[in-house]
Amino acid sequence: MFKIQTLNNISVAGLERLPRDRYEVASEIAHPDAILVRSAKMHDMEIPATVQAIGRAGAGTNNVPVAAMTARGVVVFNAPGANANAVKELVIAGMLISARNIAQAWQFARGLSGDDAAINQAVESGKKAFGGFELPGRTLGVVGLGAIGVKVANAARALGMQVVGYDPTITVHRAWQLESDVRPALSIDDLLSRSDFVTFHVPLTEQTRHMINAERIRALPKGAVLLNFSRDGIIDDEAVIAALDQGHLYAYCCDFPTNRLKDHPRVVTLPHLGASTREAEDNCAVMVADQIREYLENGNVTNSVNFPEICLPRNGGLRLAIVNSNVPNMLGQISTDLANAGLNIIDMLNRSRGDVAVTLIDVDQRCPENTLDQLASIDGVLSVRCLG
Repeated sequence: MFKIQTLNNISVAGLERLPRDRYEVASEIAHPDAILVRSAKMHDMEIPATVQAIGRAGAGTNNVPVAAMTARGVVVFNAPGANANAVKELVIAGMLISARNIAQAWQFARGLSGDDAAINQAVESGKKAFGGFELPGRTLGVVGLGAIGVKVANAARALGMQVVGYDPTITVHRAWQLESDVRPALSIDDLLSRSDFVTFHVPLTEQTRHMINAERIRALPKGAVLLNFSRDGIIDDEAVIAALDQGHLYAYCCDFPTNRLKDHPRVVTLPHLGASTREAEDNCAVMVADQIREYLENGNVTNSVNFPEICLPRNGGLRLAIVNSNVPNMLGQISTDLANAGLNIIDMLNRSRGDVAVTLIDVDQRCPENTLDQLASIDGVLSVRCLG
């Protein structure tokens, strides 16, 4: 019986992927094999030594101590693309809200008073303050062409916009999904100089923190709109406020309210709604639950932020799943110990990523406990599991 601890309310659609005859799932559980989490902060949490995997029901893993888990041999999964449509729709909404001054106009309408005749008169005299512009023919710059960025780019093209994209690490798979007339930018600065709107879909790292600062904002055409439904910290809010006050930026729409932003007349802040749809929550939970189950039962890894992708179909026999440091002679030591125990290897696959390697080995009979202990004692081996 595998034990799964949930740190947040995880969608029932995901939890139903874990059969109750094999999995015990609870928010309070001793010695869990895996943890499912959404937004709970895990950096100051004491994570039990029994944990073999963490599944983040979302794309970002800033709330998970990934480096510490990697050092322990714990795989960290996420759900890239599961919330892509939800975020895409919010970005499109952000462009429309900004271009048509919808939030400001709504506030104006809510503040009207008097009888209907007085309100109608106020509407006719006041609406000219909220005139905006249309999206077709405008250029959207998309920074980051992963699952979300590609959907945003394609949706903008369907609305008649021109699209410029920048992502030096774009995958072949994502490139094939892009509309053929999405134009590449040579750099972020090149993209900014060509864009009326700019949206960001990158993780928050030391390289991306404040990637949009005062200097880069000056590279934008006058009247441009910034949208941030990715991560707080990617854009320098103080620089944005200054550019709005100077009239260089037209509007800023983001998912991360602060005291400085929420009351600015040209800023629309939403309460981190990017993935807040029932469909996105279901998709994320289903994806990470499936990944956790496949890892616990078969050792296979998909959509991990710290482990290599590895998939070895079952060909009979019993499986060993070994996580180790990516250093020379690990496979030699492992196979020697198995041979000394009289175990024949039916199939084997080894994959590495950075400092970590995963080895899946199918053997012809159950591995004795003392052999498992011997494998675990090899210098550099982080975890050893016999999966049956």
